[in-house]
Amino acid sequence: MAKYSIVVPFHNEEENVTILYARLKQVMEQVDGTFELILVDDGSTDRTYKLLEEIAAVDSRVLVVKLRRNFGQTSALSAGFDHASGEFIIAMDGDLQHDPNDIPAFLEKLDEGYDVVSGWRKKRIDNFILRRFPSRCANWLMAKLSGVNIHDFGTTFKAYRRELIQNIPLYGEMHRFIPALASWYGASICEIPIQNINRERGKSHYGLGRTFRVFFDLITIRFLLKYMSRPLHLFGGLGVLGMFIGSAMAAVLLGIKLFNPHLDLVPLHGPIFVIAAVLIVAGIQMLAIGLLGELQVRHYYSIQHPATYSVERLVRLVPADEQSLLSEHQNGMD
Repeated sequence: MAKYSIVVPFHNEEENVTILYARLKQVMEQVDGTFELILVDDGSTDRTYKLLEEIAAVDSRVLVVKLRRNFGQTSALSAGFDHASGEFIIAMDGDLQHDPNDIPAFLEKLDEGYDVVSGWRKKRIDNFILRRFPSRCANWLMAKLSGVNIHDFGTTFKAYRRELIQNIPLYGEMHRFIPALASWYGASICEIPIQNINRERGKSHYGLGRTFRVFFDLITIRFLLKYMSRPLHLFGGLGVLGMFIGSAMAAVLLGIKLFNPHLDLVPLHGPIFVIAAVLIVAGIQMLAIGLLGELQVRHYYSIQHPATYSVERLVRLVPADEQSLLSEHQNGMD
C-alpha cells in the first residue's frame, strides 16, 4: 500500500501526458514515502489513453482508470479517489497548469495534521474578464456561504486524507467545493500558494458557461451545508410562514365580513382573498416537500450510493516479485 496517491484526470491531453508523468515521477521519487499515480482517462477521443497505457506498461506504480465515456471532471476525480490506496491523496489537473514541484508543500501541511490542503492561485495570469473576475466573485461568495475562509475553491490542486475524501459523495461539478463539504464533517482546512502556469499545449476545456454553472452550485452547496440532514427546517419554515400570513389575511377578511354582513367582499377584496388562499395552499405544499425531503434524507443514510461513473478497464503492471509468486501459486495448484 502506497503512502501517497496522486490522482490526475485527463481528457484529450495527449500533448501533456508523458511530460506530466515525467515531472511527477521526478518529484515523487524525492519524497520520503512510497507513492502511486492514479491516471484517469475521462473518455478521451485522442491518443491520451494509448499513452497512459504505455506508461502503465513500464511502471508498476501507475494505475490507469479508463472510463467508458466523458463523465466530467468530478466523476473522473471520484473514480481516481475510489481506486487510490494511499494514506494521503493529492489531486491535480493533467494540463500542466499545476506544477508538481508544489506537491512537497502540500505533504508538509498534511504531516502537520490538516485534513484538507487547498491550493491558492495567488498570482493568477489568465484572462481577467473571462476567468479571474468571475472566479473572484464566486470564491468570495463561496467563502461567505460556507464559512470556510480560503481564497480559491476552484482549483483542483488539493491534498486530502484518504479517510476524509472517500466519505464525501461527489457528483455534478462538486469537486471544486470539496473544502466546503469537508467542513461539514469537521475537517481541518488550510491553504497554500501555488504557481499558476499558462497552458502551453492543447486546448482549454474551461469557458464562461462553466462559470455560470458555478453560481447554481453555490446555491446547492449552501443548502447542503445547512439543511442536508434537516430539509424540513427550511421548507417547513417557509410553509409555516406562508400559512401564517395567508391565515392572517383570511382572518381579517372574515372579521370584515362578520362586522359588515351585507358587504360584498369579492369586488373590494377579491385579490387579497386569492392571495390568502394561495399562501395557505403553498404553505401546506412546502410542509409536504419538507416531509418528503426528510424521507429522502433517511433513505440517503440507509443505502449505499452507486458510482457516478462507469469504468471500462484498469491497467497496471504487475511487479516482477509478484509475478513470480503468482506463477509459483499457479504451479502449486497444477
